[in-house]
Amino acid sequence: MIRWIGDGCVKEDAPAYGAARQTGSTPNAQRPTSNAQRKTNPRFNLEDRLLEFSARIIRLVDALPNTRAANHLAGQILRSGTSPYGNHGEVEAAESRKDFIHKLKVCLKELKETRRWLRLLKKSKMLPEKNMVLILAESEELVRIFFASVRTTEKNSK
Repeated sequence: MIRWIGDGCVKEDAPAYGAARQTGSTPNAQRPTSNAQRKTNPRFNLEDRLLEFSARIIRLVDALPNTRAANHLAGQILRSGTSPYGNHGEVEAAESRKDFIHKLKVCLKELKETRRWLRLLKKSKMLPEKNMVLILAESEELVRIFFASVRTTEKNSK
């Protein structure tokens, strides 16, 4: 168990095994495990979410008709919609707080651009509206997440 003890210090207790552990009379099969808890309380993982978003963008672009307009939109959406996943890796490798903020803003910019292209795609009716609703909602949520991250990081750096 890891505990905060104040003054910037953390204390990690040794795990208790066997008889030293207070388990009561509950057999192991009835005790929740970390995997079982993860299913009921999923951990937020932005990298996985961006990966899934990028994969959905790819599938959406592949579903577009082979027309001049669709090919143009497909190229724009493919570039801007898959770049936040790669740029997020750059955010994690930032060399300073200023670099971190800059790379977060690049992700935000690409997500906003993707959202605009997706809105145009929806308005053009090249795909059924039901195919657009979820990916538009996800792009909006990702924009909000990155916007809040930029705002918080900038506030904390002052």
